[in-house]
Amino acid sequence: MTDGGAQRPRSSAQARPPRRPSPAVIRRRRIVVASLAGALVLVVALVTALWWPGFAVPDPLPTPTATVTAPVPTPTISPAERTGEQTALTKALPDAVLAHTQQGIENLPQWQEEDSATESWTVTYADGTGADATTITLQVGQWAKAEAATSFYEAQVKAAGNPVKQGDVLVDDQVVGAYALVHTDGGAVLWWHNGTVVLSAQGPADAVEDFYSAFPL
Repeated sequence: MTDGGAQRPRSSAQARPPRRPSPAVIRRRRIVVASLAGALVLVVALVTALWWPGFAVPDPLPTPTATVTAPVPTPTISPAERTGEQTALTKALPDAVLAHTQQGIENLPQWQEEDSATESWTVTYADGTGADATTITLQVGQWAKAEAATSFYEAQVKAAGNPVKQGDVLVDDQVVGAYALVHTDGGAVLWWHNGTVVLSAQGPADAVEDFYSAFPL
């Protein structure tokens, strides 16, 4: 007969502490959990893409901007006939500049008498014959030396007023002179010089700029 207060000894199975899973088992469990989580995220993304308005719709591609180039204006009237002996300078003056044609060449004695130009001329260019025609008056002169031409140009620009545009005249990327645009009452005058030649074009501001850009001297 045993003592009623004594405890029954534990069996070896009952006394053994619980075993922890091996590292390999833990890794496999983690892989399974991660795979399930990834699958769940993929399912949610697919459902959202299918049912959320515009979620999977790509942004529209930008529409390319079309560049429209206006046709170059061409003359609608014939140039005036040239009379008298032509110099190298007058021969270099074009009969047509964009839509404007030469309508008369006259001697300009003032620049010769007052400013020592070797020759100088006034040339009228027009794009038509009626009252609505645009007229540009070109004055051109040549000096014996480039320094004298530059000095005359600078004096004329100073007398004309404050230029709204100015810069260099380039030929084959080389600076050969300068230009200056000055607004006047009802129009503009654009002065420029190229070597020994000085020119001015007077008329409507927009027409004068286009005329200068297309002029060969």
